[in-house]
Amino acid sequence: MINESTRGVFTIAATPFLPGGALDLCSMDSLTDAYIERGANGLTILGMMGEAGKLTAEESTSIVKSVTSRADVPVIVGVSAPGFAAMASLAQTSMAAGAAGVMVAPPPSLRTDAQILAYYHQTAETLEDIPFVLQDFPLATGVQISASVILQIVRDCPTCVMLKHEDWPGLEKISALREASDAGSRRISILCGNGGMYLLEEMMRGADGAMTGFGYPEMMALVTKAYNDGNAERARDIFDAYMPMIRYEAQPGMGLAIRKYSLWKQGVIAHPVLRRPGAVLSQTACAEVDALALRQVAKLRDLGIEPAV
Repeated sequence: MINESTRGVFTIAATPFLPGGALDLCSMDSLTDAYIERGANGLTILGMMGEAGKLTAEESTSIVKSVTSRADVPVIVGVSAPGFAAMASLAQTSMAAGAAGVMVAPPPSLRTDAQILAYYHQTAETLEDIPFVLQDFPLATGVQISASVILQIVRDCPTCVMLKHEDWPGLEKISALREASDAGSRRISILCGNGGMYLLEEMMRGADGAMTGFGYPEMMALVTKAYNDGNAERARDIFDAYMPMIRYEAQPGMGLAIRKYSLWKQGVIAHPVLRRPGAVLSQTACAEVDALALRQVAKLRDLGIEPAV
């Protein structure tokens, strides 16, 4: 089970599809293996970048069972849903399949602090004893959750054990949460998203690791290991080698298509397909990704790192 002390890299998994739009479970297996081989301490599936909203309930269950049966690391399942009945059903199915916890994002309808607090109180009641991650991603949900509200949720809901921090910019929020826990508030795990764009600074502010995806998932493991080993400059050098690709992948509306293209080029998944509706890369964009990948390889080798592919 995940808990307040969970640390490391929980890679957000993409969901592979065949060209016609059906699930590609063979690629799900190879993707799961690649994430773990490249340093993931855990996996998070059915997140927003996992195209969870495009899946049927049966497909979601299929993905959960596929990954939990194959992975030898903890698996967190995104169970965000318009209603609590669907959330509870997927959460219970996931835990029965061997998941380590679930993740819940707030629905876009929440506008006030009182509404946010009430929603997560009801979430904790619905999930009962299942440990859950509070996903704070205002750029996607439109819901602004202040540090003080997060701290109140943590106080009120003992099963809230982790924050997926994806505010942008949100470094001051990490500092505020860590200052509060240093002063006696219950400390929870903080793993950060945003495609890894601010990973090094987030670690310096007190984050416990990353919960995000990137077309070269080993980046998060290499950066966090160097930083945790006490070599911040080495961590910065590694981060800088990947930064042009991180920046390119961060394009709104195109990021997942770029990520899947990178994974496909590395032979990790069989097809770079997004389920409709989804972006499709132009030939020019593909050439730009290829050029960045070549430069990335050269920079990593200058650092004495042999790229995964």
